[in-house]
Amino acid sequence: MIIPRVPQTVQAVAEHYDELDPFYREVWGDHVHHGLWLTGRESPADAVEALIDHLAQELALRPGQSLCDVGCGYGATAEYLATRFGVHVTGVTLSAEQMKHARLRSDAAPLLGFLRRDWLENGFAENAFDCVIAIESSEHMADKQGFFDEAFRTLRDGGRLGVCAWLAKTGATPWEERHLLEPICREGRLASMGTEADYRGWAVTAGFEIDRFHDLTAQVQRTWTICAGRVARLLLTDRRYRRYLLDARAKNRVFALSLLRIRAAYATGSMRYGLLVAHKPRDEGLPVR
Repeated sequence: MIIPRVPQTVQAVAEHYDELDPFYREVWGDHVHHGLWLTGRESPADAVEALIDHLAQELALRPGQSLCDVGCGYGATAEYLATRFGVHVTGVTLSAEQMKHARLRSDAAPLLGFLRRDWLENGFAENAFDCVIAIESSEHMADKQGFFDEAFRTLRDGGRLGVCAWLAKTGATPWEERHLLEPICREGRLASMGTEADYRGWAVTAGFEIDRFHDLTAQVQRTWTICAGRVARLLLTDRRYRRYLLDARAKNRVFALSLLRIRAAYATGSMRYGLLVAHKPRDEGLPVR
């Protein structure tokens, strides 16, 4: 597991997303996660939705189920799931700015609800959800085992967990750790970056049975070529970006460097992108929902 040399707190993660709010929405979009290119011909918007559809298919979502979106960002993914699959979605985020946008989506949507809170202290009842998802949010949590433990606690028996995560390759070299993986964690406010084996281990320790693991690296890495291109164009055409990068008071401006590091980490195989699907075993004798 890769741990940044500067510990990343819950407050630092929230400040990161609050400070970079307009840039994230303009560069990465309202979903704030990778796209999935299955044919190579998808538009960026279609690719983002393809990742959500792939996750939903793996979880076998059914209308009427309750789902928690851990690290829901602006609520766009939660809204897509509620609209397309008819599930009740509760989204949680640390960011005040993200919550403002998310709540605008839920005002007229009875299947949506959003809360600003820390997943590791979420306050949800046991057996509250049929599904829990985390799309690129578990990386921000220092207590990864706690993340899986809370998912297990809040899922009903037979409930499913889907985790999309940035992963370090197994056996990363000291050079890869020093110049790519550790800086990506530090600049992106990731508390740590686990390997596939780490995620499998945390899930099993929490009590989950793992159904599948998909390595989606080759299908998602185009995301960062697109994002880097957007940033380059905006630097040339929008003075806000130039002012921000030159502002010494901006705590998170260094994240701009991570765009290039992430592209390099994918290209060299130092970083991977995985989808882990697991379920909470059903107690014998309980009826199937």
